[in-house]
Amino acid sequence: MNQTPPDPIAQQAYDLLAERYAEQVLTKPHNAYYERPAMLSLLPDVRGKRVLDAGCGPGVYSELLLDRGAEVIAIDANPKMVQLAHQRLQNRAQVLQADLGQPLTFLPSVSFDLVISPLVLDYVRDWEQVFTEFYRLLRHSGVFIFSIEHPQTKFSQHRESANYFAIEQVVTPWHGFGITVNMPSYRRPLSEVFNPLIYAGFRIDYVLEPLPTPEFAENDPKHYAELIREPGFLCIRAVKG
Repeated sequence: MNQTPPDPIAQQAYDLLAERYAEQVLTKPHNAYYERPAMLSLLPDVRGKRVLDAGCGPGVYSELLLDRGAEVIAIDANPKMVQLAHQRLQNRAQVLQADLGQPLTFLPSVSFDLVISPLVLDYVRDWEQVFTEFYRLLRHSGVFIFSIEHPQTKFSQHRESANYFAIEQVVTPWHGFGITVNMPSYRRPLSEVFNPLIYAGFRIDYVLEPLPTPEFAENDPKHYAELIREPGFLCIRAVKG
């Protein structure tokens, strides 16, 4: 008997946040002056390349990739985010609703040059499955770039109840978008970040623990002072062998 797969976690939280996120993501310091510059620094030349934006949110990365000459397919699990990405991209890219926690069987093998997944994988428990799917989708020497919350910082936030060595679902109050939202996600040890990449067949090419940009200091000096001393995000570039 076939069982209906469970809904992705964080759907309710992103239903509440979607419009605010789309309005603020271009200027919110953690995104605009920290995570996004780091991720863009890891990008290869994408002109003429076929890119999967895996967890596209409101379509900001897809728009940047399109402006750099890429052909983009964007997917996200949240229907509101898919709608917002459609609005932003105006038919320049195909935008689909899809759960990264499930096989991406609607996408053909060896059909992408790049997979990018910014701040999305913290909502997926089984990285071996999704990394195997990304490996299947990429052409030879294809590139996979992703960002996550830094495992050290995430463990510190939940130290009182967390077991560092486990993959655990946690809930973190988010206050940065004008409302407070209890955001569920998964935390995992550093070994469970890198080993699933290795098991899937990827070669780890670059590991970046970014520093906030000077613009971050101008817009949010309090968090800049924290992030200049301790990590917030972790960015990784891997290559299909």
